[in-house]
Amino acid sequence: MKLKTIYRCQECGQASPKWAGKCPGCGGWNTLVEEAEQVLTKAASAARGLTDFSEPAVKLSEARAMKCEHASTGITELDRALGGGLVKGQVVLLAGPPGIGKSTLTLESCTALAAGAYAAGKILYVSGEESLAQVGSRAERLGARPDNVYLMSETNLARIIEEFRKLKPAFLVIDSIQTVYHPEFVGSPGSVGQIRECASELLKIAKSAGTPLFLLGHVTKEGSLAGPKVLEHIVDTVLYFDAEKSNVFRVLRPHKNRFGPVDETGIFEMTSKGLRPVDDAGLLLAEADRDRALAGRGFAVAFEGARPMLAEIQALAGKSYLPYPRRTVTGMDLNRAQMLIAALEKNLGLRFDEMDVFASLQGGIKLKDTALDLAFCAALISSAKDIALPPDCVFIGEVGILGQTASPGFMDRRLAEAERLGFTRAFVPRQPKKDEGRYKTLRTEVVRDIGALYSALAGLTPAKAGK
Repeated sequence: MKLKTIYRCQECGQASPKWAGKCPGCGGWNTLVEEAEQVLTKAASAARGLTDFSEPAVKLSEARAMKCEHASTGITELDRALGGGLVKGQVVLLAGPPGIGKSTLTLESCTALAAGAYAAGKILYVSGEESLAQVGSRAERLGARPDNVYLMSETNLARIIEEFRKLKPAFLVIDSIQTVYHPEFVGSPGSVGQIRECASELLKIAKSAGTPLFLLGHVTKEGSLAGPKVLEHIVDTVLYFDAEKSNVFRVLRPHKNRFGPVDETGIFEMTSKGLRPVDDAGLLLAEADRDRALAGRGFAVAFEGARPMLAEIQALAGKSYLPYPRRTVTGMDLNRAQMLIAALEKNLGLRFDEMDVFASLQGGIKLKDTALDLAFCAALISSAKDIALPPDCVFIGEVGILGQTASPGFMDRRLAEAERLGFTRAFVPRQPKKDEGRYKTLRTEVVRDIGALYSALAGLTPAKAGK
């Protein structure tokens, strides 16, 4: 075995024989760090068994298909994000900013699995950041004291693998992968080489034993996963906790999932006793002031995966005192909002060139559903013309660059959700196919373009917001 000095980027993992101020791979500045890389000879590779994992090629028609049986974690929103639950040998990477609740969610899932799907097995929770007393204190606060969950405070990978083979757990948690180090490789914990090698070794033991594995990971200040990009390619599922720390709701979004869809979203509420799943997305705005008309507020029903979700859009158009009026949007795509503002100016003759426009999607949830377009236009027209929108109105539709409206998908389910939430009037691009008795209290009004929307809103009495 020989050692070779290289310079490796701590952002993307690109290796370079010489130091440079700028990484040739990702373009990051001052990210190349000197490392000593081990070069294994053929004899050393054979001794480690690296040549024993190869299998002969087989015909595609003869390859056995893997049957994915999902085991419920006992937490509904986590199951939703995973695509139904955990699969044998599945490796999940859970990433998020500090304090978002990664360790809390993982400990709660261990408790639920210990009483549910893996009640007959053992669960091993390895913490490299906290002592056993700290993890025990959190477990006591959460009311999690199952007898078949074992705690271990260790960062040495060899010691972790030894305990894994001795205990043979049905579920393994590593908190976090940045703190674990491989004793046979040089480099400090958290470096690109250590993360890559540790993740690869943990992947092998998880796949060979058919044990689901949770890896907790850190994120950089830009919000991306810390460590080499290859880490995301190694694992089966990548889950990100939303970084909305100022909000009580935490959003779990899958960015990759080999065993399920990636368009689902898990929503949690942070409480004094841990994370509480929010099964009913309509409750996100349950405390919203919906008993009076307000200027600049529009409601819509968006879809996140297979879940209908009530969305409240607030818009404010006011006189600008700057050379270039501001356009600030939170929770929506800024480019799409600017396109809708231009469509309103062109088709309705409204002047926003001397106005600052602020728009916000309430609840701390970021949505990309184009069904929010009509509600955004209604809220902006309402604010600019000082027209209070009734609280029982919902606006569902996509708006094109020429001002025409179009129906989004799942319109019937959106309208059914709006009726369940107490709305009585729905502005839609076209009349939906109405089965007898489907909508008992909801009345639909067709607006084929934003001109028709403006006419419908102009029929309302202008009033100051809040009156």
